[in-house]
Amino acid sequence: MKKLRPPRPELENIAAYDAKDVRADVRLSANENPHNLPGEILDKLADRVRGDIDFNRYPDPMSTHLRTLIAEANGLEPSNVLVGNGGDELILDIVLGWGGPGRVLVDMPPTFSMYGIDARMTGTNVIEVPRLADFSVDGELLMDVVRERDPDIIVVSNPNNPTGTMVPETLLIDLLKATDALVLVDEAYFEFSRQTMRPHMERHHNLVILRTFSKAFSLAGLRAGYLLAHEDVVRELTKVRQPYSVNRFTQAAAALTFRERMVFEAGIREAMRNRDRLLHGLSAITGVEVFPSEANFVLFRVAHASAVWRDLLHDHSVLVRDFSRTPGLEDCLRVTVGSDEEIERFLKAMDEIMAGKRAADHFGMSASATGRVRKAGE
Repeated sequence: MKKLRPPRPELENIAAYDAKDVRADVRLSANENPHNLPGEILDKLADRVRGDIDFNRYPDPMSTHLRTLIAEANGLEPSNVLVGNGGDELILDIVLGWGGPGRVLVDMPPTFSMYGIDARMTGTNVIEVPRLADFSVDGELLMDVVRERDPDIIVVSNPNNPTGTMVPETLLIDLLKATDALVLVDEAYFEFSRQTMRPHMERHHNLVILRTFSKAFSLAGLRAGYLLAHEDVVRELTKVRQPYSVNRFTQAAAALTFRERMVFEAGIREAMRNRDRLLHGLSAITGVEVFPSEANFVLFRVAHASAVWRDLLHDHSVLVRDFSRTPGLEDCLRVTVGSDEEIERFLKAMDEIMAGKRAADHFGMSASATGRVRKAGE
């Protein structure tokens, strides 16, 4: 049979998440930790690999050891924790559990695109509450939508990716009080913002907090994330999650990393200092508009952003993320907070690129003026 039956109609207008694998000397595009796992953790992990990891056996389906460590650190029970193959799997689980045909998810673009992709993929209706010009959440419009449309899921990225902005805690509390919908607060960058909704979990059973090991804890390559929620929520999510989704090696690495997470504190403080370097350095470059950030990345706007992105990559081997074609993020680029050397190289490259553009613009204007003078004197 040469003909192929088409897939579900919901997929027709969905664009796949574009995780480009572009090579560069300085990679500042994916909000990763610029440093690998510390040597002492790598040594202990190597001992575990040689010792008691049975790769021929299926992993613990619920990541019990890791789940217990996370629960204890957050003053919760293991039944309040669910571990997944990165935060992405857990987002999909939430949409599978609380979304679907006839159900509604509230999204707040510009934000992490997987919320809307997963919703549309599962036939969930998506209502978008656009952010304001400064990328803050339009609280009045959000509350109106909640009252009028009675959604089933509300997703709040906090800090928001890719803008780096925070939602006021008071607005989140008002939201939790106003609805029995599941409210997912994505705290993937919590270690850099130092702000969390964890204290409000006991009072609001519809609150779910999502976190990851991919950013502050250098485990992006192993895919480990977790959520904190009421036990009723976790119980329902276990019905839709994939079995054995977190492999034995990832469970061991994440548990070891979490147990020794204080080792990462110096790197987190370094990232926060370098975030300030990025904010001040970009602000000092003529023609660049910089937005405040509470995460490990900085969003900035520049004319002809795609050309600047290409110049950074091709002329300086520096890779950042191009959002210039995303609605609401026109002419915006996002740069990850890297190491001291990476930040210095990026800022130097940006300074050279923007100086070159100013010189080209000046030459163009001068040539145009000369042409007008000659024409007038003819």
